[in-house]
Amino acid sequence: MNKSLPKQKAIQRIEGLRQNIEYHEKKYYVDNDPQISDYEFDLLVKELEKLEREFPDLVTPESPTQRVGEQPIEGFSSVEHTVPMLSLDNCYNEQELRDFEGRIKKIIPSEKIEYVAELKIDGLGIAINYRNGKFSQAITRGDGIRGDDVTPNVKTIKSLPLALDTTQDVEARGEIYLPFSSFQRINQEREKEGESSFANPRNAAAGSIRLLDPKEVSQRGLDMFLYSIFCDREEKASQSENLDFLKRFRFKTNPHSKLCHSLEDVLAFYQKWKEQRDSLDYDVDGIVIKVNSTRHQTLLGSTAKFPKWAISLKFPARQATTKINDILIQVGRTGALTPVAILEPVKLSGITISRSTLHNEDEIKKKDIRIGDTVLIERSGDVIPRVVSVIKEKRSGKERPFSFPTQCPVCHATAFHPEGEAVSRCTNPSCPAKLREALLHYASRRAMNIEGLGDAIVHQLLENKLVRNIPDIYDLKMEDLIDLERMGPRSAQNLQDEIEKSKKRAVARLIFALGIRFVGERTAQALAAHFNNFDALAQAGHEELLQIKDVGPKVAESVVFFFDQPENVELIRRLKQAGLHFVHKKGSEEGEKFLTGQTFVLTGKLSHFTREEATAIIQDLGGQVVSSVSSKTSYVIVGEAPGSKFQKAKSLGVSILDEFQFQELIDSLE
Repeated sequence: MNKSLPKQKAIQRIEGLRQNIEYHEKKYYVDNDPQISDYEFDLLVKELEKLEREFPDLVTPESPTQRVGEQPIEGFSSVEHTVPMLSLDNCYNEQELRDFEGRIKKIIPSEKIEYVAELKIDGLGIAINYRNGKFSQAITRGDGIRGDDVTPNVKTIKSLPLALDTTQDVEARGEIYLPFSSFQRINQEREKEGESSFANPRNAAAGSIRLLDPKEVSQRGLDMFLYSIFCDREEKASQSENLDFLKRFRFKTNPHSKLCHSLEDVLAFYQKWKEQRDSLDYDVDGIVIKVNSTRHQTLLGSTAKFPKWAISLKFPARQATTKINDILIQVGRTGALTPVAILEPVKLSGITISRSTLHNEDEIKKKDIRIGDTVLIERSGDVIPRVVSVIKEKRSGKERPFSFPTQCPVCHATAFHPEGEAVSRCTNPSCPAKLREALLHYASRRAMNIEGLGDAIVHQLLENKLVRNIPDIYDLKMEDLIDLERMGPRSAQNLQDEIEKSKKRAVARLIFALGIRFVGERTAQALAAHFNNFDALAQAGHEELLQIKDVGPKVAESVVFFFDQPENVELIRRLKQAGLHFVHKKGSEEGEKFLTGQTFVLTGKLSHFTREEATAIIQDLGGQVVSSVSSKTSYVIVGEAPGSKFQKAKSLGVSILDEFQFQELIDSLE
């Protein structure tokens, strides 16, 4: 393009390029019908970028070049939804769906009811706002009343139109999701960088949309399907019209929705996609059934939590059979010895599964799990799988019972089984496996937030004996880091900068980062606020600690024990020497409360956690543990031999988690 192009011609050319690029973006990202090659498309974008550099006053927020133009976000502000984003009630079988229709007919007895059936995308709910036809804001579902403003991150999603052909204020709602192909690519990249894999595509999508740098979000490959639209706060006359109107505005809608004239049509749609869901490149965990008429929806109304005119019919848990090739013991940060089944790799809901936790020794004995067994595995709720049962009919006689070790498999110290607990623990405070996990916890985002100090780097530091304890990371020099694999001068300098920045973290983060047993984020904040300085905490006695909110007998005992150990006294001395903050400042940063507004009920005998531990974890993340189940309960955590609370949760459609699923939920929030 000639630099001396007159401005009037530049305006015309820029407008033409934008229209052309927007057309090809829709054909590629929405219609899956590309009209030109990637190379030709890139040439159009490069020409537009060049013209906009020459005429910066012609750049607009709606230009395709501005999808990733924002600076990294300081944090996410909370925004109230114009219309609440209610959750959906769930049902799990045909009878429960017929009961749903029965409730509708009691309120609207004399009118024919039509439904729209849609695939239930397992993603992240989002509301997208346009002012005078221009994209202005994107808000997560949050608690349904308020959500996070993630506008710059959503703007990176290429199927999203940045401008609409209307002067109305428009709000479109839908689900952000991560295709399986992108999910597998991201996990491969994370593993190469020594970072932990995402458990499932939904967690990866939620984690991606909360990244602080839009440029990083743009690399993730997020996409979205829209399912409802308000124009000047008004909906169309029916859900089928809503979907048509979304398409008219160039929004991407799921191609597999269906107008159903009866419940039998709905059930046929459900059966079809229950059998075909693995043919999709995204995760669906059921179908959503909506009364089609907006007038009928208004007559039916809503409860405080759910619309009465819509429900989701969930698919059964995904199951597969595979073989246990081996059972290994994993040593955690607290020394807990956890058995892990190494499986013959098997495809399950688009993901290759090769490992599954076996929880503890009691679980192995109860299910009589042996090395070489053929087992049924399940992804209930589409999370990391568990072994449901052994298929004993397939035993050949060559299977081997697993003997739980009496020694730590890493350092060979004695494994101690505390009374009343389900897990054995390594007794060696200097165990390399415990140190590895302790370092990873210390550097994690919710603790000291040392970006770059991931699994691969920690492994190399330990292998090369560059780090023998936590304070050693503050003694690392440039020459120590630059020789590590995949660690060039720039990466080494970045890691050094991150380590240096961690010295300024709040005392509450440091207390949490030390990994004192039973001390989560919330308790760490309470301790920091009460004692103001670290020395006072270290010298506190059992009785004084019990006076603090969120500190019970087990926590107090654990804190006193931690500061009584000579190696921990030395650890604190060296951290002080390194220059870390040891005085609490009012208003200093606090951990993120991912479970704020959510309530949990515990029922049955928990084996992997004590009740106190599970309660502390939930409260640390801002959640609340209550004693009775209601329709407002967020989750019921079920252990062995659950009681009436379990049955009530099922009857109310409350989400039910076993201990492993609970752990995965917590891990996904980190």
